[in-house]
Amino acid sequence: MFYIIAFILGSIWGSFANVCIHRLPNDESIAIKRSYCPKCSTRIKWFDNIPLLSFFILGGKCRSCKVKIDIRYFIVELISVLSFLLVYHIYGLTITTLLLALLSIFFIIIFFIDLNHFIIPDSLTFPLMIIGFAKSFAPNLDSNLFPIYLNSLIGGIMGYLVIWLIILSYKKFKNKEGMGLGDAKLLSAIGFWFGWICIPFIIFISSVVALLIVTPSLIKKSKTMSSQIPFGPYIIIGCVIYISFFDKFKIFLF
Repeated sequence: MFYIIAFILGSIWGSFANVCIHRLPNDESIAIKRSYCPKCSTRIKWFDNIPLLSFFILGGKCRSCKVKIDIRYFIVELISVLSFLLVYHIYGLTITTLLLALLSIFFIIIFFIDLNHFIIPDSLTFPLMIIGFAKSFAPNLDSNLFPIYLNSLIGGIMGYLVIWLIILSYKKFKNKEGMGLGDAKLLSAIGFWFGWICIPFIIFISSVVALLIVTPSLIKKSKTMSSQIPFGPYIIIGCVIYISFFDKFKIFLF
C-alpha cells in the first residue's frame, strides 16, 4: 500500500515540478494560474492533466492545438515517481524518506531549469539551504547520512567558497566568468544537507561526469572550451552518486 502511495505522491509532485520548470525561469506564478498548453495557452482540463497517463492518452499531443507535448514533461514525472519509490524502498516510512523525497523534487526542478536556461533560481537554492541547516537540529535522523548542525554549517560555507574561489580564479586568469554563483549556492545547499565531508567527493564526481559527457562534443567540435555548459546538473548527479554510496566514500577519510 505504501508503494502505491509513494507512486501517487511522486507523480503529483512530478507534475508540480513540471509547472516550476516551465514557469520559474519566466517569473510566472506557480500557484495562481491553472496548467495551460505552452503553445496555444489553452487551459488543460483535469482529465488531460493526469501524471504519466495523460501523455499516452493524448498521444503526446495537446488536445486543442495538436502540437506535440515536450517529452520532458513525461520524463520529469517518471523520474519523480522512481525517486519516491526508490527512497521509500531503501529507507521505509521514516523522516529520512520524507527529506530525501523533498530533496529529489528540488533537484529535478533545478536540473532541468539549469539544463535549459543556464540559471539556478535563488527561490530554489535558498529554501534548500534553510531546510538543510534546520534539519541538522532534528533528533533521530540518520546520523551517518545527515550531519549535526556544526558539520552542516561548515559544509554550507565550504560548498559556497569552493565554487566562489573557482569563479574568482578563472576570472583572474581568463578575464571572464567561468561558472555562475547559482552553482555556488547549490553546492552550499548540498553542504548544509550532507556536511563538509560530501564536498570534495561531489566536486570530483561532478567534474568527471561533466568531462565524460562534454568530451565527445569537444572532439566533434560542436562545443569549444569556452562554450557555456550548465554545471548544476552535474553537481546534482554527483550528489546523487554520493548519497547512493556515501558509506563507501567515507571509508577514504576514516
